[in-house]
Amino acid sequence: MIIPSLDYIQDTIVRLYQGNYNQKTLYKYQIIKKIHQYIDEGAKQIHLVDLCGCKNPLDRKKDIKNILSINKKTIFQVGGGIRSTDDLKSLFLNGVSKVVLGTVSIIKPEKLKKWLKFFNSNNIILAIDVKINSNNQNKVAINGWKEITNITLEQLINTFLPYGLKHVLCTDISRDGTFFGPNFHLYDYLVQTFPTISFQASGGISELNDIKIKKIGVKNIIIGKALLDKKFTLPEAIQCWQSV
Repeated sequence: MIIPSLDYIQDTIVRLYQGNYNQKTLYKYQIIKKIHQYIDEGAKQIHLVDLCGCKNPLDRKKDIKNILSINKKTIFQVGGGIRSTDDLKSLFLNGVSKVVLGTVSIIKPEKLKKWLKFFNSNNIILAIDVKINSNNQNKVAINGWKEITNITLEQLINTFLPYGLKHVLCTDISRDGTFFGPNFHLYDYLVQTFPTISFQASGGISELNDIKIKKIGVKNIIIGKALLDKKFTLPEAIQCWQSV
């Protein structure tokens, strides 16, 4: 499906350019009103990212309850600075349907292995942000993309497959916020290599034609900046997805 994405700092909607906090665009939309709009336009699932939490987990916005109480039928997947079991319990208790975990998979892999079992792997999305180097290796970035690790995307997925991993949100950092289009080659490779994983594609969507990435086999497309900058509307994107 098409999943609209909203990144925020406190209550302000923000978009970063390739994860750079010094290159950010602030939007005047109130996050509550924008969520209402997306739901009215047909969104069944919404992706929320707490950028303060990504940068520093101690700054993660805790009072997310008001946002999540908007519509009980809407699926909210939430990420940004989630590091502890208590974080997950609090989010699920407040109405989050799925948690999006990235950095913790690198710094505390044993935690994620346990959470996949304890919280049900259908409720956990592994977010993998990749930087493709000159050797065409997919290196994983963490801590709000501030640090590029030596771990590859393939190694990370294989680490958690035995523990029931089912959902992966993969972002090509070089495409995020650029309007350069999605990395079709990357997602084709991933779908073929890991057929049991349900992939969410993120980064670079700039026009309705990019939604054809569905044909590759990705299950969901995350769209943020293109909707905020009115490249097309959410209803247009949903209609395009249904017709592909």
